[in-house]
Amino acid sequence: MEVVDIDARAAKLGINWSQVNFDSIQLPPGEDFGIESDDEAVYHDDQSEFDTGFGNIIVVDHLPVVPKEKFEKLEGVVKKIYNQLGVIKENGLWMPVDPDTKMTLGYCFIEFNTPQEAQNAKEKSHGYKLDKSHIFAVNMFDDFDRLMNVREEWEPPQARPYVPGENLQKWLTDDKARDQLVIRSGPDTEVYWNDARQKKPEPVHKRPYWTESYVQWSPLGTYLVTLHKQGAAVWGGADTFTRLMRYQHSMVKLVDFSPGEKYLVTYHSQEPSNPRDASKVEIKVFDVRTGRMMRDFKGSADEFSIGGPGGVAGASWPVFRWAGGKDDKYFAKLSKNTISVYETETFSLIDKKSMKVDNVVDICWSPTDSILSLFVPEQGGGNQPAKVALVQIPSKVELRQKNLFSVSDCKMYWQSSGEYLAVKVDRYTKTKKSTYSGFELFRIKERDIPIEVLELDNKNDKIIAFAWEPKGHRFAVIHGDQPRPDVSFYSMKTTQNTGRVSKLATLKAKQANALFWSPTGKYIILAGLKGFNGQLEFFNVDELETMATAEHFMATDIEWDPTGRYVATAVTSVHEMENGFTIWSFNGIVIYRILKDHFFQLAWRPRPPSFLTAEKEEEIAKNLKKYSKKYEAEDQDVSLLLSEQDREKRKALKEEWEKWVMQWKALHEEEKLARQNLRDGEVSDVEEDEYEAKEVEFEDLIDVTEEIVQESM
Repeated sequence: MEVVDIDARAAKLGINWSQVNFDSIQLPPGEDFGIESDDEAVYHDDQSEFDTGFGNIIVVDHLPVVPKEKFEKLEGVVKKIYNQLGVIKENGLWMPVDPDTKMTLGYCFIEFNTPQEAQNAKEKSHGYKLDKSHIFAVNMFDDFDRLMNVREEWEPPQARPYVPGENLQKWLTDDKARDQLVIRSGPDTEVYWNDARQKKPEPVHKRPYWTESYVQWSPLGTYLVTLHKQGAAVWGGADTFTRLMRYQHSMVKLVDFSPGEKYLVTYHSQEPSNPRDASKVEIKVFDVRTGRMMRDFKGSADEFSIGGPGGVAGASWPVFRWAGGKDDKYFAKLSKNTISVYETETFSLIDKKSMKVDNVVDICWSPTDSILSLFVPEQGGGNQPAKVALVQIPSKVELRQKNLFSVSDCKMYWQSSGEYLAVKVDRYTKTKKSTYSGFELFRIKERDIPIEVLELDNKNDKIIAFAWEPKGHRFAVIHGDQPRPDVSFYSMKTTQNTGRVSKLATLKAKQANALFWSPTGKYIILAGLKGFNGQLEFFNVDELETMATAEHFMATDIEWDPTGRYVATAVTSVHEMENGFTIWSFNGIVIYRILKDHFFQLAWRPRPPSFLTAEKEEEIAKNLKKYSKKYEAEDQDVSLLLSEQDREKRKALKEEWEKWVMQWKALHEEEKLARQNLRDGEVSDVEEDEYEAKEVEFEDLIDVTEEIVQESM
């Protein structure tokens, strides 16, 4: 900053430089003046690398001791092993030789391009069994430097005082039973309480530039993950959101949690220098609590592009599909003609080999059990039928298989409790010029897993959307032709027939192309997004009646809160106008609207499953009036408070208006004489009763015509 700028700044702040005693100023000690950087931990973690400059070198011990003639062969074996774990620098392998015996000394130094590659090589190869007599012992070169500087005399470590961390589940104990949501708009990321009683969100935490792309809650709501150039970070708490752990993965683009939050998967892809080559992909799996990398996977994007709804750089996402349940015991990866299932105890393949399934194109896990469903399309020009199979893991035993003929495509939908699997099957007509759709419905929990076939009343109807009722036995289907398709509801069990699917109702000609069930079931939103410009119909499936119809113009996203009490609709920056979100009640009443420029994202904080048994939940539902009295009284108090606040606000506005009017009347009176002088003494400000009404007569000439009259002779 120039001297002129400093002087101007000082003058603006009212500082007189001549009265400042610079000798009396004392700065806090340290290069950072006592202000610790947010990245101080990263600085300390990386400091060892900068201290010696050897953070990318490893030392491999317990190598065979060989003579000079076998030196090149041993060097080639070592290079072959470590080239799989990173890029060795040119002349980056040095194997010392005893000058007297001309034999190798049984260890070597390997220099990689980056410290990350060296660390990975150390973790992966330590304990590697070259043969019975030679098991690698691998260390970082910097570790030797540190060990050489150990003091001769042992000093007991200083015990650090225990500082308890924040209870990461504290947000679940909110006395108002509110839910949290996170939003991103502009540079800011904000966490709010959804306070429906106050009809506004209550701020919890706000940070500018908290993430460099997006944020994501963990499946049980414990963590919030942010993405950065150096990697990912997780944060937790009810309101402080302190950083709990970092995960180093340069230029990370995508993240995914295991269902029980034990593991975090990070994804990075690098564009090739040659456009003809495929993108390079690196995927890492971390232990969420310790930050330790459990395993990484590298390859071209083509190796990770099979299956999945979408992704980046040609790779599908998520690449790994996690088995259902909280134990996070298995995950699977789909490759060409191969299903690789890993177990997380050792992060290796089950039985040390993949499952070979020719032409497999899709896999899905049961949400609750270690059952994998897979789809294989037709082969051999239709001579070999398509099939859907259920495979038990880890035994790899096939539980059920269904062959399907004349199939063009299949989509698999698991019900949230793992009781049912719906397979939407698109089949060719006899002429093979068009297709029609139907469903194969698997009853997973019943003996021998029976399968039912369901076809729509008009089997030529195009199926636009399908959705299971969470925790229930019903499902909804949007079918027919745009712009007015039908919506049908079905049940897997009814009072009359508990073992057969039956149709409950069909709603004709709805402006809907998406289905959003409440997390607790019973209620559903029939939504018309994109071309329908945000049409919303709140529907009660128990009563088969519409509770409300509404519109959120240009809505791009709809998301229920985890309790099913409220639902958020949002217009993100895909559209340039009306960015922001609206919170609705479950039955379609607007609670409040918030407008935010450059609005990017909204996500409710998930809740873990309730500890209550199904019987206890049913009892509470039956006796809800008894439990709700307390909350009804609180709601009434809040309503009275809001009414009083509204009255006070209106009163303040009225007083402000009257004050403003009195000010203008006083000014008008002050300027009365001046206005009279400007009109040469003519009074202009006369009251209405001073006017005299007079009747004035006037003539109006309408037309003049000229006529020539001839006199008669």
